[in-house]
Order: sequence, then C-alpha cells, then structure tokens
Amino acid sequence: MSAEPIIYGLIFIGVLVLVEGIYLVAFGKSISLNSRVNRRMEMLNKAGGRREEVLDQLRKEMQQHMGARSIPLYSLLADRAQKAAIAFTPKQLMLVMAGLSVAAFVGLSVGTATEPPVRILLSVGIGVGGVFFWVSSKASKRLAMIEEQLPDAVELMVRSLKVGHPFSSAIQIVAKEVQDPLASEFGVIADESAFGRDVGEALKGMAERLDMQDLRFLSVAVTIQQQSGGNLAEILAGLAKVIRARFRLFRRVKAITAEAKWSGKFLSAFPLVALVVINIGDPHYYDEVRDHPYFIPACFVVGIFLAVNLFVMRMLTNIKV
Repeated sequence: MSAEPIIYGLIFIGVLVLVEGIYLVAFGKSISLNSRVNRRMEMLNKAGGRREEVLDQLRKEMQQHMGARSIPLYSLLADRAQKAAIAFTPKQLMLVMAGLSVAAFVGLSVGTATEPPVRILLSVGIGVGGVFFWVSSKASKRLAMIEEQLPDAVELMVRSLKVGHPFSSAIQIVAKEVQDPLASEFGVIADESAFGRDVGEALKGMAERLDMQDLRFLSVAVTIQQQSGGNLAEILAGLAKVIRARFRLFRRVKAITAEAKWSGKFLSAFPLVALVVINIGDPHYYDEVRDHPYFIPACFVVGIFLAVNLFVMRMLTNIKV
C-alpha cells in the first residue's frame, strides 16, 4: 500500500497552515477575517492617532496588487489578491510562493521516494497552488462578509442622517461601529474625505476595486444626491431594502444551484479519488497499461474533460442577481 498520495495532501494542508501563520505573524491577529478587532482602529492606536500614515498604509495594501497585473503569471492572482486586500506586496507574495515551494520540496524529499524532476514539479505546484487557493479563499470570504455587512451599514448611515449628522460623519460612525472588513473600508473613505477627496468618488473607487454591484448602487445614489439634492436618508433607506432583497434572492439562487454545483464537483473529483484509492489499494494495478503509447495521451484527455466539466457546470450555475 502506497502512502504517497496521503503525504501529498498533508504537505498541501501544511503549506496552507504555514502561509496563514506567516501572514498573522507579519501583520498581527487583527488582519485575520475571524478577528473582531477593527484593524484600522488598532493601527491608529499604535501610530498614536496619525491618520495620514495609517491611511497611506491601508490604501497601499488595498491597491498595490492592481499595478502588478503586468507581471507574467502573477496577473492570474492579482485580481483575487486585490479583492482580499492581501497585505503582502506582490514581491513578498512571490517570495512566499518560492519559500513554500522549497518547503514542499523538502517535505516530498523526506516523505516520498518520487524522482527529483517529479518532486520539483509537484513542489512548485503545491507552493504556487497553495498560495493561490489561500488568496482565493480569503477573497471569497472577505467579499461575502462585506455583502452581508453592507445593508446594516447603510441602515446605520440612515439613522445617523435622520438625527442630523452630515454624511461624512455617518461614514465615520460606520467605520467605528461595524466590524471588519467593512469597517476598515469605510474608515479609509472617511479619512480620504477628511483630506479633501469627494465621498462619491471614494465610494465609486471602492466599488470598482471590490467589483461589487451593491456598492456601485451606493456610490451612484450618493453622487446623484450631491449633484441634484434630495433627501439622502430616504434614498439610502430604499437602497438598504433593495440590497437586502438582492441578498435574499442571491442566497435563494445559491441554494437552488447548490445541487448542480456539487454534482459537477463530484463528477470531476470522483475519477481522481478513484485513481488515488486504486493506487493505494493496489499500486501495481496499472502496470500492464502504463507502458502503452496511448496511456499518457488518454490521461491528458481525461484531465481536459474533467476541467471542461467543471467549467461548463460553473457557467450553467453562474446566475447574475
């Protein structure tokens, strides 16, 4: 019985744990999405209340990956890293990939008897793939949290406006009262407004950076009110209802399409799982056909069909709300 496939999986999990540990050690626990601490407020406390320094650092973290899209291969990761607001710079993230690849190579060398070229290829795949999976999961979780927090934040702004606060003060209240990640995002907008930037433009920039339709609605509503006038509290109250309705509809669509999505994942993963189980149970099962000239091309064809299956099922279930 061969334990190498299990070792590969354990090394991949170890890579994910290692990159998360490096991230928390480098930037503190408050950067974790599971933390209830407002990272911007913690940074202001450490900086002695110097808002300009904290604003520069947060803006750099939120926008630094946009300028790295011209780097070969990194462009595939830049969009997700931008939405996740990864504090690592692009160079640091690529160094992390290289370091994790080396760590994976050492683990494969100690735990397996695979040939050196195969170990090198697998270690690079584990290091790069682990970071890509980590960044993608961070981005998905962060965007989901912002979507869930946004209706409450808009309603909090409505209450602030109704008691007489200006809109800039309402933004600051949201930055202090709600939890991260939305608190730090609105905190950046509040600081930019304090230094002279138009609030509507700041909201539009955040909406485009996160590629979130509800934030685009908010920025358009604020911009139109600034240009044409009107009761902003009433406009935002209606917007909050629309956002909540869209959120409920999105959850309903997600529940309806969950079966099709998991069916596609299961059908694509089943041959790979079966291959691993067969190799563990009988490592010599494919010895008779392994040297056949069509064996390797057939493996590539099967892999392509599995990838196409995932892509097609994703397109069929990707319903815009």
